[in-house]
Amino acid sequence: MDIKIIKSPITKEELKHVASEGFGELVKVVVDLEQEIMAVGGELHADEETLLIDQEGSQREYTWGINIYPDKTGDDFIEYDSMVNLKPSFGNRTRSVENKEIREQIKKIVGTLIQK
Repeated sequence: MDIKIIKSPITKEELKHVASEGFGELVKVVVDLEQEIMAVGGELHADEETLLIDQEGSQREYTWGINIYPDKTGDDFIEYDSMVNLKPSFGNRTRSVENKEIREQIKKIVGTLIQK
């Protein structure tokens, strides 16, 4: 699966195509809160995070892993679960994104970069 860095909006149909090339119903995504970009389509969130760090200069404290379900809506569209979210030094001690403000930032960036 090819990882794509998303800096400008893509359609939900494009996202569905990425899902069909990989896991079928979901797309693994890493969002960079600082740059407001995201990487999609990797087999592992860690691979997407590494690509963002290496190619875009992202910093680990601003990268968060999520799963997007293109066929779902509302609160079911984004799942805040990834091993890359284990960041005890930044106050996140689980695979989930614990901070509500960070969740809202993620939701805003995803809403900007994925046209519905």
